[in-house]
Amino acid sequence: MSLASWFRWNEPPHRISQRSPTEMVVETLMMELNWQTKQAEKQQRERENEYRKIKTGVDYGWLVSYPKQSYDISPGERLQLEDMCTKIHPSYCGPVILRFRQLIAEYEPEAQEVSRLFRSVLQEAADKIKEEEDAKKLARQWNTKNKSSLSLTTFKSRSRISPFISDIKTISEDVERGTQPARRVWSMPEFKHAK
Repeated sequence: MSLASWFRWNEPPHRISQRSPTEMVVETLMMELNWQTKQAEKQQRERENEYRKIKTGVDYGWLVSYPKQSYDISPGERLQLEDMCTKIHPSYCGPVILRFRQLIAEYEPEAQEVSRLFRSVLQEAADKIKEEEDAKKLARQWNTKNKSSLSLTTFKSRSRISPFISDIKTISEDVERGTQPARRVWSMPEFKHAK
């Protein structure tokens, strides 16, 4: 019996399931929310311990046991946040996380306030994405409008290119018909018009 069969070295590596970019964005942003909520709880406990130390003068922190996670987002709110996350384009996922972390560091919110802060960041990003899409749509409309107006002007200018062909009879034409046209100098091309 070979040693390789024990360690499964000869098995092919497991493939990562193919998920859509939207699913990956939702999962990444919700993981960030959960992590920031846990960190906010941890900081809240540390602040409470510091307050107790100052108030009593004694540290009983070693006696206290904390639950794993005391605050949890309600299922309805979680679904709303996931729905908002689906509106975030994958290229905005990183900037949203950075903005969220920046606001967390700036405000140091309680655990219950983290989801509201997250919602405001998602709304801000969705508004920015909508503004950019509107600007692109307007630019596309402008370019389409300009192309059509340019094609009309080029069509009009093409119809006026031939100045020698004219249906209007003038006195100078009658006079010129009676005389022989003068020969041009060799460096100049000779223009003949046919009627």
